Amino acid sequence: MDGGEGARRNFLFLQGVASRFFSRLGQELAARGHGVRRINFNGGDRLFWRLPGAVDYRSDLQHWPEFFEDKLDLWNVTDVILFGDCRPLHKVAIEIARRHCVSVHVFEEGYLRPYWITLERDGVNANSPMPRDPNWFFAAAQRLPPFRPGRPVHTSFRRRAWEDIAYNFSTVFMAWRYPGFRTHRPWHPFVEYAGWSGRFARKLLLEKIRVARAWPVAMRNPFFFFPLQLDCDTQIRQHSEIGRMAPALEHVIGSFARHAPPDHFLVLKEHPLDNGLQDWRRLTLQIAARHGIADRVVYLENGDLETLVQRSKGVVTVNSTVGARALVHGVPLIALGRAIYNIRGLTFSGSLDEFWRGGRAPNARLFDAFARVLADRCLVNGDFFGDVGIALAVAGSIARFEGRAVAILEPSAAFVSQTEIVHVPFAAAS
Repeated sequence: MDGGEGARRNFLFLQGVASRFFSRLGQELAARGHGVRRINFNGGDRLFWRLPGAVDYRSDLQHWPEFFEDKLDLWNVTDVILFGDCRPLHKVAIEIARRHCVSVHVFEEGYLRPYWITLERDGVNANSPMPRDPNWFFAAAQRLPPFRPGRPVHTSFRRRAWEDIAYNFSTVFMAWRYPGFRTHRPWHPFVEYAGWSGRFARKLLLEKIRVARAWPVAMRNPFFFFPLQLDCDTQIRQHSEIGRMAPALEHVIGSFARHAPPDHFLVLKEHPLDNGLQDWRRLTLQIAARHGIADRVVYLENGDLETLVQRSKGVVTVNSTVGARALVHGVPLIALGRAIYNIRGLTFSGSLDEFWRGGRAPNARLFDAFARVLADRCLVNGDFFGDVGIALAVAGSIARFEGRAVAILEPSAAFVSQTEIVHVPFAAAS
C-alpha cells in the first residue's frame, strides 16, 4: 500500500504486539496519504496484519541486514515503526535505519500507568535518548503544561490472552513458511502455556488462602516492598547487570537481612503475568530461611499494588514500572537497573545496603518536571488491546508522527475521584 506519488512519508512496520494495534495504525496512516509497508517474520505477524503491502522475511538473522537495507531503498522508507528495541531483528534494523537517516519509532508499554503507552524516537527504557540529568528535566519542563491523567480505558485480560494464543498458534503452525524465524523469548510458547495452566490451578486452590494469611502480617508491620518482574523481560535480561530474577532475589533478601532495621519486614509480590515456570514463592522462602529471616519475609501471589506501594517504607526494584508508582506516591525508591526514572533526586543514589536506613522521598518538583517531559515526548494515551484504547493510541500516535499536540480528553468526575492520588506529587510540587 504505497499511498500514491503524493504520499508525504513512507512507513515500514516491523514486529508489534499480539493485537490489532499496528494494523489499525497502518490503516490510518494510509488513509492520511502516507505510504505503508510491512515485513512479517512469522505466522502471528501475518495473522494480525490486515493491509496489503506486506512481505515475508523467511531467512535468519545473518541474512537480515541485506534484506532490510534493500527494502529501505526499494520503498524509499522514511520511518520505521516497531515494538520493543531489544529483539534481535529490531536491534539490527535500528542500527541500519540510523545509517540511512531513517526515523525509528519504538513502541513499548507505558512508562507511567495505567492508560498510557510509550512511543519514543530511537529507543526506550535504558536506550532512551533522554538525558538523566535533573537540571535538563527542569529546563525542558518550563514551558510544558501540567501533567494530566489520561482518559481511562478498559483492557480485557481475556481478549489479551486469546490474541496472544492466536498469535503464537499461528506462529507455530505456520513455521514451515518462516524457517529462519527464532523467537526473542527464552521459552517455546506452548511451554509457557503449560506453566500458565499450572499457575491458574494453584491460583484456584491456594492463592486466596495464602494471601488471606499473609496480607494482615504485612499490613500490621513496617515493611519494604519488592515487586517481582518477569524473568524473560528485556528490562531484566538486557537493561540490568543482574540479568535474571533469581540473583535479584538473592541480592535484595541478603542485603535486607544484613542491613534493614530488625523490626521491618520485606514484602514481595509476584508479577501478575508470570508464567509459573519458576516457583518464585519457594525460592524466596528458601533464600530467606538461609539468611535467617524467614519470619520477616512475606510473599504475595496477589494483592493491591497501590496499597502495597503507599504503605511501604520504601520500594526496591530492578527497573519495574512499579517504580513510577512509588514516585507518584512520594515513597522512597531505589532502582538496581537502568530505569528511565533512575535519576538523582528521584531514586536513592547510594547502595542497596544503605537504602534500608537512609532512603528518602523523591523530589516532588523534579517528578513533576519528569512527568511533564514524558507526557510531551513519549507518552500516548490509550492501550494496545481494547477497541477504545487502540483508537486513542492510534490518534495520539498519528499526532506525534505529524508533530501535532497530543490532545487528551478531560477525565470524568468519577475518574478524577478514582485517581486523586495521581495529583498529590504534582500539587506538592506547585
